[in-house]
Amino acid sequence: MDADDNGIRFVLDGEVIKARGVPPTTTLLQYLRDTLGRTGTKEGCAEGDCGACTVVLGELEGEKIAYRAVNSCIRFLPTVDGKEVVTVESLSRNDAPLHPVQQAMVDHHASQCGFCSPGFVMALFDVYLNQPGARRAQIMDALAGNLCRCTGYRPIIEAGCRLNDYAAPASWSQTDAQDESRKQRLRALQRTDSLRLNGDASFHAPRSLDELAQNYLRHPDALLLAGGTDIGLWVTKQLRALPSLIYLGEVTELKRINETNATLEIGAAVCLADAYAALVVHYPMLDELYRRFASPPIRNSGTLCGNLANGSPIGDSMPILIALGAILKLRRGTETRALALEDLYLGYQEKALQPGEFVEAVSVPLPMQGRIVASYKISKRVDQDISAVCGAYVLDIDNGHIIAARIAYGGMAATPKRAVQTETMLTGQAWSPSSIEAALPGIAQDFAPLSDMRASAAYRLKVAQNLLKRLYLEHAESTTLCRVEKVCGVSS
Repeated sequence: MDADDNGIRFVLDGEVIKARGVPPTTTLLQYLRDTLGRTGTKEGCAEGDCGACTVVLGELEGEKIAYRAVNSCIRFLPTVDGKEVVTVESLSRNDAPLHPVQQAMVDHHASQCGFCSPGFVMALFDVYLNQPGARRAQIMDALAGNLCRCTGYRPIIEAGCRLNDYAAPASWSQTDAQDESRKQRLRALQRTDSLRLNGDASFHAPRSLDELAQNYLRHPDALLLAGGTDIGLWVTKQLRALPSLIYLGEVTELKRINETNATLEIGAAVCLADAYAALVVHYPMLDELYRRFASPPIRNSGTLCGNLANGSPIGDSMPILIALGAILKLRRGTETRALALEDLYLGYQEKALQPGEFVEAVSVPLPMQGRIVASYKISKRVDQDISAVCGAYVLDIDNGHIIAARIAYGGMAATPKRAVQTETMLTGQAWSPSSIEAALPGIAQDFAPLSDMRASAAYRLKVAQNLLKRLYLEHAESTTLCRVEKVCGVSS
């Protein structure tokens, strides 16, 4: 039996849906609305920004089902094969009482025109399942990917804060979501062979790293698909016809995070949410960058390595990983090689990859004593906005002197790039305001930024310099304390 005989299969409200003969670039939103009549899921922006299209996907992870909110408008239908789809209609069916999330929205007058309300409900449903007892700050973070044109945020946030005021529902409580019958339905859908649609030249979801490598080597013109948070827009906004797709999301080896004594290795299919969560454990100062990186539904679909391989000059992941000295593991057929992340980018959208070669993983060095690490994002909005400038700083301080400096910026050039001249001007100098001030002209030597709708060249240059000053102001006291402890033998 061919692996595509049953088409795309997923669970919806306890029923296995079989989608046959569907073009691989059909979005989940299109299929839900046009084929299944699930019109509660809306299309607003068609690019994963407004959240009106939010649904929740359930995926087996070990002995549990992991439920995550995602944007259905840019999620290609074949990527939900073997998963469970939950829409706003799923929460209360056949005249059953409203789900607590829905009832809270009603009771707190959290729906105005109503167009965006289903997306807010599903974002809060993710919170209900995964963060019971969430507080206001967590609710606001969870809703960062949802826009209300009626400016009704206060009652929506209030509804989110009161979810636990209601009794557990008969369906879709935290316990019901992990019911054994749900798990069994998903287990029955798991494939042993690869999913292929419309032959080898259309969509292929390999099951192993070796299969992926060999297939991509044979078809180097194919497009590698991970979360689709960028590629999806090529279809929905640019109306492009895509080449053959090779999907990374079913390759078990690429979904792992491995930690050694010195590095954290993150596979190419690890979503941004899991990747950043692992990074923040070791680098808690990156928590703000993580929370401001796109939105929860985007982070639940997109991957860290996909962001790196994309190579956008305003990608927020690259500057800090370049500054930390991250190393890519590249694979081509049976061969692998290591490449410093900073050496991947040759020019705008030009990368040092051979035909058939792909990013298998990224290795990030773990923290070292005496090292300062920081990254700052400057944008017009706090949530879900593209950076005008993103600065990243890794400085090693010893005995009051800068013994090593790695500084990188995004938004300042055609690629994310190190500030080599600035680093040179800082290295060996005292950790002091005068040294920082003396190094500021180096940024103007390192970069000639452009002007666009996000910021002018002069603004970008001034901001990049001011962020270096901010680094010193935030860390001067802590490094002074470290020097006192080292000299006096004081333990903290």
